Amino acid sequence: MTFSSSSSSSSSSSFSSLVVIILGVLVLLHESNAQLNSTFYSTTCPNVSSIVSNVVQQALQSDPRIGASLIRLHFHDCFVNGCDASILLDNNGTTIISEKDAAPNTNSTRGFGVVDNIKTAVENSCPGVVSCADILAIAAEASVSLAGGPTWTVLLGRRDSLTANQAGANTSIPSPFEGLPNITNKFSAVGLNINDLVALSGAHTFGRAQCRLFSNRLYNFNGTGNPDPTLNTTYLTTLQTTCPQNGSGFNVANLDPTTPDGFDNNYFSNLQNNQGLLQSDQELFSTSGSATISIVNSFSSNQSTFFQNFAQSMINMGNISPLTGSSGEIRLDCKKLN
Repeated sequence: MTFSSSSSSSSSSSFSSLVVIILGVLVLLHESNAQLNSTFYSTTCPNVSSIVSNVVQQALQSDPRIGASLIRLHFHDCFVNGCDASILLDNNGTTIISEKDAAPNTNSTRGFGVVDNIKTAVENSCPGVVSCADILAIAAEASVSLAGGPTWTVLLGRRDSLTANQAGANTSIPSPFEGLPNITNKFSAVGLNINDLVALSGAHTFGRAQCRLFSNRLYNFNGTGNPDPTLNTTYLTTLQTTCPQNGSGFNVANLDPTTPDGFDNNYFSNLQNNQGLLQSDQELFSTSGSATISIVNSFSSNQSTFFQNFAQSMINMGNISPLTGSSGEIRLDCKKLN
């Protein structure tokens, strides 16, 4: 009787151990499925990065703004439901209400045609393999690298969404009119910290912004009837010429007045000189007591430090809630569902 009980106990223990092992393996498999990696297309589309880079380089010849526009698409995509290419979907008249028509994107985001050109080139080489979400991530890295900025290993394996979230785009994407606390909260909501906030804001070292996004700083800041007192007065005069008070608001100004098409750390020196174009830029340095000030100073004094942090923060942003495994789909046309 004692032997039988011992044998039963031993068998039960072995069975329990086996269950634990199986569950552990299943958890690991699930985690590996959800984990992006740098070799995802090594056998299915090994030249994808060079294909994307070549199309971006070609686009830059006629449009020096396109690099900044492409990285902005990736940013605006990842902050809404994660990095899933939902921003690329057009209205379909039934289930898709496009994020392109959300306030932060309408008449503002650009580069969709270049994304289509990249997708066509990739499909010609590797049909039905590479997601539009991964194309945005690769294009962002290529855009920075081609402008003289850092390179990094882009983690891949995202799949494309089956939905869009216009309401989420209206509330989740940081606004140039918002104060630093609100923007910090929006970064925190997607798992990004203060260092990521400052580093990723450094993408404003190239590209342009429309006058309507900062004209309040030139003429009527916070309803005072006066310019933003943190704005460098010489810079203010220059901007008022570019953006007259009764203008359309769609003229554009360089985000970085010193090296507008190069990716460097001048953005942070500009903040120190009160030459941040957007309110959300300047507040990184002008908000008294903010932890962002020392980070701005660090990045301004050492471009390598900025480049290293920017690359890591781009990887962090690219990891926001990706669809992987069997979730979503690989769109054949980035503008619409299969």
